[in-house]
Amino acid sequence: MAKPLINLRVHYLLPCCLLLLNLVNAFVGYQAERIGDPWLRTAVVMGLVLGGSSMVAFVVSPGLEAFVRWLQRFSRAKAGGAGEAWFLIGLGLVIFWLYFRLVNYGIESLVPAHWRLG
Repeated sequence: MAKPLINLRVHYLLPCCLLLLNLVNAFVGYQAERIGDPWLRTAVVMGLVLGGSSMVAFVVSPGLEAFVRWLQRFSRAKAGGAGEAWFLIGLGLVIFWLYFRLVNYGIESLVPAHWRLG
């Protein structure tokens, strides 16, 4: 079995998951504006960010890694590394599109209409 050229989890999947976590953190901060008490708002945001970070580190990133490893085995048996490559390219494009919306149009562009403040 050939060794992968890069450590997929460290060099691609974990950074992608951290970017997604940052998007979720922006959403949490936006929704936390509904909480009037600044002390409670800070505690809620910190708790959600800590919980989300743990979720990304211990569940989402390993889950994505396992899925990509499965794609590697499946796609190599069928058509080389195409399935894995398309998944990784698609993941990168989705994250780029989400950040494009966030940076250029604000978090409200990513929030469903009935969740928007005001």
